[in-house]
Amino acid sequence: MSENILEIKNLNKYFGQKQVLHQVSFSITQGHITGLIGANGAGKTTIMKSILGITNFSGEIRFKQSLITVNQHLPLQNVGALIEYPGLYPFLTGREQLQLFATGKKQQKVESIIQKLNISSFADIKTKDYSLGMKQKLGVALALVNQPPMVILDEPMNGLDPQATKELRDLIIAEKNHGVSFLISSHILSELQKLADDVVIIDHGQIIKNTTMSQLLAANQHYILLKTDNDQLALQLLDTVGYQISQTKESLQVLKTSQFKIGKLLRILFEHNLEIIDIQQQEGDLEESLLKVLNGNDKTHIRK
Repeated sequence: MSENILEIKNLNKYFGQKQVLHQVSFSITQGHITGLIGANGAGKTTIMKSILGITNFSGEIRFKQSLITVNQHLPLQNVGALIEYPGLYPFLTGREQLQLFATGKKQQKVESIIQKLNISSFADIKTKDYSLGMKQKLGVALALVNQPPMVILDEPMNGLDPQATKELRDLIIAEKNHGVSFLISSHILSELQKLADDVVIIDHGQIIKNTTMSQLLAANQHYILLKTDNDQLALQLLDTVGYQISQTKESLQVLKTSQFKIGKLLRILFEHNLEIIDIQQQEGDLEESLLKVLNGNDKTHIRK
């Protein structure tokens, strides 16, 4: 069984008299990607800053069993991070900044991360001339250059085009497969759905759900999308025998209930000489699941 690399217990945070984090507790498993999800202002970045020891808080944070405080964060030298926007020296090139932050075998590490993130085309340009996407990729490179066992990324896909987003996603998954743990916040839920093993949903500074991605998506209704050579007849036949079915512009949508049997559905269609043009399963959707939780329909705390 995998161990927890990070543990947070009863984390509270105040800005003046206003409490912005309320008894936040969760853990991150070694080699897992944890998605931190919530609306703007929910407290995601504040949690990340607290973990990194760069803002005051009350409660307990431990990285590899070592206690983290604002005044005691030596263990965090083994944590890579990109919070909000990367802080870059405008008159240094990307390569020079990586060399500045790299430890140990600097040249080897720098060349490796430049290749992995495909940033060689602008690695030798001064960062004052970088676009938002270029800055973001360099910020991720800085977080990964020292091959840390844990990486914290706040909106890492911000400003990236589709190709760069895929490259970053593939790199994160590859690093995870080598045992690296990630805590990632992102408003691009479709990307987070492809990445995260575990999910922590926060609303107004409180955790309202702590579960796995598969469990969160499984709580949603699932459908079979069906296209035949006569959708109207198929709709009538399946509706008559009790299938919960509706028609969209593109196809028929059949709800998968606990009694659903694909064999019976296919047999009915074949018996009436209907040709199946396309059939596929509609997977759970993270956005729909998140809205369901935030709307108060499923505010269940599931502890791992």
